[in-house]
Amino acid sequence: MFGFEPTEEQKMLVEAVHRYAENDLRAAAHEADESGELPVDLIEKGWELGVLQASVPETYGGFGERSAVTGALAAEELAWGDLSGALAVMAPGGYALSVLLAGSEDQKSGLIPPVIEANWKPYVTAFVEPDYDFYAGDMRTTATANNGDYLISGRKARVPYGDGAEGLLTFANLDGQIEAFTVPTDAKGVEVGEREQLLGIQALPTFPVDYDKVRVPASARLEGMDPSQVLASFNVATGALAVGLSRAAYEYALDYAKDREAFGAPIAQKQAIAFMLAEMATEIDGARLMVWEAAWEIDQGENASTTAYVALTNASDTAMMVSDRAVQILGGHGYIREHPVERWMRNARGLSTFAGMAMV
Repeated sequence: MFGFEPTEEQKMLVEAVHRYAENDLRAAAHEADESGELPVDLIEKGWELGVLQASVPETYGGFGERSAVTGALAAEELAWGDLSGALAVMAPGGYALSVLLAGSEDQKSGLIPPVIEANWKPYVTAFVEPDYDFYAGDMRTTATANNGDYLISGRKARVPYGDGAEGLLTFANLDGQIEAFTVPTDAKGVEVGEREQLLGIQALPTFPVDYDKVRVPASARLEGMDPSQVLASFNVATGALAVGLSRAAYEYALDYAKDREAFGAPIAQKQAIAFMLAEMATEIDGARLMVWEAAWEIDQGENASTTAYVALTNASDTAMMVSDRAVQILGGHGYIREHPVERWMRNARGLSTFAGMAMV
């Protein structure tokens, strides 16, 4: 069974990521959300922490080995700082780790190094579709074999930096199986739409992408795709982000309740508030343990599909509940944009739709 004590290396990474989350991401989050833009140097500073590079073997330009548990620990801290910033920093991970999981040796050697070398670059995944009943196991974006190539048709949504992506890993349905294809953004038939206007993650630019019989060579298809493994890794990442956001909202509401007085006593001493805070803390701990269990199963080479899906569902619901309670605890202040709880609630609302935007 998995353990609960991080290794020394994991502790050092978590501490470094938390410092960045607190001093940089959180400090910039309000202005970034208001302006709709994350400063490039802010993303670059997070990239320099080497979270992705530590998950890639030296053979492909990294300096470590993949660990879903370590990735989940880092993702929680990043989201504690700011979800938009976390998704930006982690965006290339969905591309590179998918190749690491499903690519051939030649694909790994050719596709991963450009992603992780030097500065952060927008290598991203196109996974989610804009349909209300989107189900990853039955994507409507299709790939069809044609004269030794593949033709990709369909529509994707929530593609981060889709208007300037240097690499676009597109997931599509090929004969009933989820497959992934590297698609040049300037390929004939690829059309990037206007920036999406979302309820949350307003600092992260995301775009719809249309594919109209986009022709890619057979070598563009990742040769060893195991959909259950890839989906589990996506779900664990999003679940960890949900836990980090929940923790941020809980801690802020707790501090506020301790400081805010009503009728001569801190409101944290009021039974209704105290019970809400206790339930928030309990649910966060439970969600975190479920995410860790799914990550541990991935690291053990087990099929973590069910565990990861349940962990994501629970963590997303927890984030919505905790952030909503945080707004309630702040009362009228919870609805004011100068306090971050309203932003966290807006971000939490979308977590269940952010599958495929981050991977550990």
